[in-house]
Amino acid sequence: MARRGTPEVNASSMADIAFLLLVFFLVTTTMDVDSGLSRKLPPPIEDNEEKKDIDIKERNVYVVLLNMNNALLVEGREMKIENLKEGAKEFIENPLNNENLPEKKNKDIDFFGNYPVSKGVISLQNDRGTSYKLYLQVQNELIAAYNELRNEKAMQKWGKKFDDLKKIQKKAIKKIYPQRISEAEPKNIGEN
Repeated sequence: MARRGTPEVNASSMADIAFLLLVFFLVTTTMDVDSGLSRKLPPPIEDNEEKKDIDIKERNVYVVLLNMNNALLVEGREMKIENLKEGAKEFIENPLNNENLPEKKNKDIDFFGNYPVSKGVISLQNDRGTSYKLYLQVQNELIAAYNELRNEKAMQKWGKKFDDLKKIQKKAIKKIYPQRISEAEPKNIGEN
């Protein structure tokens, strides 16, 4: 009786199957997107330009501090993150012309004529120990304040949301509510 050998398995298509599985898993896997900030940086200062000290009155600056304990201090007082947007909106707009809030200067703006524009600047400073999550939350609240004011003005004037306006209309509203957020270099407050 002749002895038979064990049959061989044809493995030539195994590489194709492995490749198809690899493609399947690459296509169906979701990737986490890192959160970050989209900012347009000012152009660099030319060597021949002089650095100018800008004199800003204290009433025109809204001071927002984040310390190493992740506490939010606004104008020297502790504040909850949920209240930051409303506080920033009031500061930016100064609807009652409060003498403790920013001054306004009249500017000629398309569609609005001679319109009072706030001179306010939001100053954001954080400690190097501040959590990135809180830093992003504060940034989001400050941006949301500007976005809400712009939306409200667009609805009031044209009955449309800011994002639905034409480019020239958006430009006019941005002149009324220019985004002025100044960030200072983080400090090591806890160090000697």
